[in-house]
Amino acid sequence: MDQREDTCLVECVHTDSVSQVNAKMESEENLFELAELFKAFGDSTRIRILHALSFSDLCVCDLAQLLNMSSSAISHQLRVLRGQKIVKYRKDGKNVIYSLVDAHVLTLLEQGLQHVKE
Repeated sequence: MDQREDTCLVECVHTDSVSQVNAKMESEENLFELAELFKAFGDSTRIRILHALSFSDLCVCDLAQLLNMSSSAISHQLRVLRGQKIVKYRKDGKNVIYSLVDAHVLTLLEQGLQHVKE
């Protein structure tokens, strides 16, 4: 019989712990939305866009030049990021300037980078 080190050897439930954690758990809807947020972070192109926007507000043309991609490819990724409320835009004359929606996004990026560097 193959005994694994990473699983319980007997079936048991610690009801006190389960009850305490269950009382603190977020709703399924909130956790689903969190998973969708992390999916948006799960693409290297979108991460590159967010990383660039962490330094400066930029237009699609700027991002396309910076990332060596087409404007349409950048626009597609920005639509995904806007849909998840990760970036926002403002009009500046004939230009549309993108930025991170708030400091929470920057914190997620910084903490993620710190995690992969350690």
